[in-house]
Amino acid sequence: MTTVTFDSVRRTYPGADRPAVAGLDLHIADGELLVLVGPSGCGKSTTLRMLAGLDQNDDGRILIGDRDVTNIPPKDRDIAMVFQNYALYPHMSVADNMAFALRLAKVSKAERDSRVAKVADMLDLTPYLNRKPKALSGGQRQRVAMGRAIVRSPQVFCMDEPLSNLDAKMRVRTRTDIAALQAELGVTTVYVTHDQVEAMTLGARVAVMRDGELQQVDTPLALYDRPANEFVAGFIGSPQMNLLSGVAGENGIRVGGALIPLRTTARGPVTVGVRPEDWQITTDADGLDLAVTLVEKLGSDSYLYGMSELDGTTRTVVVRAPARTTTLKGDGLRLVPDPERVHLFDAVTGVRIN
Repeated sequence: MTTVTFDSVRRTYPGADRPAVAGLDLHIADGELLVLVGPSGCGKSTTLRMLAGLDQNDDGRILIGDRDVTNIPPKDRDIAMVFQNYALYPHMSVADNMAFALRLAKVSKAERDSRVAKVADMLDLTPYLNRKPKALSGGQRQRVAMGRAIVRSPQVFCMDEPLSNLDAKMRVRTRTDIAALQAELGVTTVYVTHDQVEAMTLGARVAVMRDGELQQVDTPLALYDRPANEFVAGFIGSPQMNLLSGVAGENGIRVGGALIPLRTTARGPVTVGVRPEDWQITTDADGLDLAVTLVEKLGSDSYLYGMSELDGTTRTVVVRAPARTTTLKGDGLRLVPDPERVHLFDAVTGVRIN
């Protein structure tokens, strides 16, 4: 079984005032595709590089299966890396790029040719085997980089933002290909991205990082439905969750002019989270007033962006509306959230209350 375990792993770069990764504890199951996601500088790429042996951790252990690889050189870890800039040899053909690691490993030519042909067929690269990388599109180059990793039959795939150089349409197609390939191959995969949509669509589980610390690791839907804190709530989801100041009392939660009939033991200031799809338009007196500033029509959905006054502060609020909404810029609406779908967070710590 090829599992991956980070046991209290820490990494601080020379001259830095805080760790890039601070005591990471994370277990990745055999055959799992786990996505590390977070904003730039959160430590996700450092985590991947430590697993690959390209960066040395300062403390803790990294295990692949039952083997402690913390101090083992990269070439002996049986890991294949896919980089965001493809890292192909420009003077080599597609076939030679894919076979390069096998040649270094002294694999026979017949075996190399057989494995390259099989993987090329899998990735629809057979017509391009004799071409040089400069004669390929970005998507084709990324498939070559993936093919080079696959032919090695490694224990673990490490993918460092492999789709970031592709256009939007190609990213969607390629991430679908990656998910299908990983499921077919069954190789344990750690995938790094800053794109939370990519993370939600690819990962069996998603690990959200911030400032070198793991915030939450769970299935995509669990992250969406029950974020552990305010950061995860705002990071997961597109458009992101509305996070508004509120006051918890005996009768519910007051957010501006809206009273949410939500029973909670919390009292005083709280942060209220409402997904765009969980607002309801109402004519009741108790509601949050919204002045619409933008109507975004996407075909299957429409999003209304507007401004609301909360405790003397103007805040942006996003509402998902029916696809054929007649609401226009400049209109005024009154909103109430679905009380069953409201998220509450501590106003100071940001930790989930309910």
